[in-house]
Amino acid sequence: MDFIPVSTPSLTSEDADAVAQAIRDGWISAEGPQVKDFEAKFSQAVGVEHGIAVANGTAALDIAFEALGIGKGDEVILPSFTIISCLSHVLRSGATPVFVDALESTWNLDPQQVKDSISPKTKAIVVVHIYGLPADIDEIHVLANEHGIPVIEDSAEAHGQHLDGKPLGSWGTVSTFSFYSNKLVTTGEGGMILTNDETVAEKCRTLRNLSFNPERRFVHDSLGWNYRLTAMQAALGLSQLARIDSLLEHKRSIGRHYQELFSELDGVALPLASHRGSENVYWVFGLVLEAGFHHDARDIMAMLHERGIGTRPFFFPLHQQPVLAGYGFGQQRSLPVAEWLGRQGFYLPNGADSTPAEREYVAAQVREVLQK
Repeated sequence: MDFIPVSTPSLTSEDADAVAQAIRDGWISAEGPQVKDFEAKFSQAVGVEHGIAVANGTAALDIAFEALGIGKGDEVILPSFTIISCLSHVLRSGATPVFVDALESTWNLDPQQVKDSISPKTKAIVVVHIYGLPADIDEIHVLANEHGIPVIEDSAEAHGQHLDGKPLGSWGTVSTFSFYSNKLVTTGEGGMILTNDETVAEKCRTLRNLSFNPERRFVHDSLGWNYRLTAMQAALGLSQLARIDSLLEHKRSIGRHYQELFSELDGVALPLASHRGSENVYWVFGLVLEAGFHHDARDIMAMLHERGIGTRPFFFPLHQQPVLAGYGFGQQRSLPVAEWLGRQGFYLPNGADSTPAEREYVAAQVREVLQK
């Protein structure tokens, strides 16, 4: 069998036609009408008033932090088990990251630890929905409201997911999405900021566009970024968004198949199939080695690569990132679940063109490698 990559995007001839039409119409920059149309339709799908399309998911987080005024002397509570994009602007702004651990069951941040970490200096709480399963953001939403703290909800890995019937991305003061090529809805690169706060929305629009002054374009009262999304990317996003239900079902069907194939696999933690009535979106399908293995995830991944199977490691815990030392932060307290996930977790091929035969081969090789 040929080498099986970890992920492949779901692209159709309709997607190609949408991008080609934007080019034929001469809309290749961020000025094209496709951008505003994508913002309107995506925000409407999530049930939020304002959508601001940006260059990528990291740009969305950068702008969200800046729009909320995060700066020196502030504390930001965030999960350790997530991508470094959630930490980057916290450090650059001079704020202090306060890391919380994950729950062993869902791999999402622990609401009790969030509660215990709130202080008078807390300026924001970051909630990330990890790998397609919703975090308990309703509990954190209540906590944040009690203390008057804004929530940044990172839904980059959970397009189309819900909690208690409410779309993810509609809970936060500001919410962010990524449309990278391996995401459920893709624009190649790209992102979106959502908010119901008109003042925050306008600030985000200004920041993504170099903080141009509407009265005198090249006179700047503040610094922003060139974080715009192009019309070509928005055209692709619109085409993808139109079939989001079928994309979701396809991803879930892949996840269900893996759950069946690994149902009797001992010594390995599988992702939860559902949480509080919400079926996993399975942005990725991860395995975590439990205690007792003589190898860590990197060893298993190398063995699987030799057998033609692409894998990717889980996120490395943020509280152990070497970059923290350069900003004056040493290793903080141990967060054992995040450390376990980062050391022993990896995910398997579940791209859009993944076939049942490929998944059966993957499962067989995983079982054989682990038994050895």
